Amino acid sequence: MQSSVADLAHLMRGRATLVLSGAGISTESGIPDYRGPNGSMLARRPMQYREFVGSADARRRYWARSAVGWARVGAALPNAGHSAVARLEQLGAVTGVITQNVDGLHQAAGSRRVLELHGSLAEVRCLSCGLPEMRDHLQARLVELNPAWAWGAAESAPDGDAEVPTGTTASFSVPGCLRCGGVLKPDVVFFGESVPAPRVEAAWRMLAGAEVLLVVGSSLAIFSGLRFVSRAARENKPVAIVNQGETRGDGMAAVRIEGRLGEVLPSLVDALEG
Repeated sequence: MQSSVADLAHLMRGRATLVLSGAGISTESGIPDYRGPNGSMLARRPMQYREFVGSADARRRYWARSAVGWARVGAALPNAGHSAVARLEQLGAVTGVITQNVDGLHQAAGSRRVLELHGSLAEVRCLSCGLPEMRDHLQARLVELNPAWAWGAAESAPDGDAEVPTGTTASFSVPGCLRCGGVLKPDVVFFGESVPAPRVEAAWRMLAGAEVLLVVGSSLAIFSGLRFVSRAARENKPVAIVNQGETRGDGMAAVRIEGRLGEVLPSLVDALEG
């Protein structure tokens, strides 16, 4: 089934629409996804929560890669897809955004009501005392502690990571919490970690106040996003999906558009403004 932008505009017109966004909306800003165009996992294995909290070596590998990769994510700019979502909110067509992304690009584009389901890379937090620290500040400490580290260009990887040679991270020094010296973790939900219950409840409230759910740039391969589509369908709220590649929610979609978000979403804005 392939719908048109006109079909999507017709579905949304006069109805409060909630956006659920995934990594596909940020790939056009240069941030890679864990999945390819067909929704299948790429060969690279993401960091697991238990591995991170249970192994100092795993944390060294994570922060070494992140130290190199952060520059790209920290400097990433919103693309036309993000800007279109923000414009739809300004027009009153979109009531808010639940994003599975951790890059902050929806807010940078001007979206005001954004729930970051999986947290944000812009901040780190101590696992012992809870003290937050801005990621930019931690980056300066990482550089200071590792002056001889290979800070040159590296292949980008998802979620602020970079590909660095295996076996080179053993000597990487990781700073501790500024207050208690405890373990620092990016303030994001790792694979194998649960989304905090209050955040999920806030997301459900956003869905309850919407009449249409618009999914953009997500394969819905994990339950974290798919559950919102499933509930919307159970409650007879129309679901629309714009994505490159199949999604697990396609069978529940009233409108399904295959295409680049940087092209489809600005066209949607034009259709609703016209």
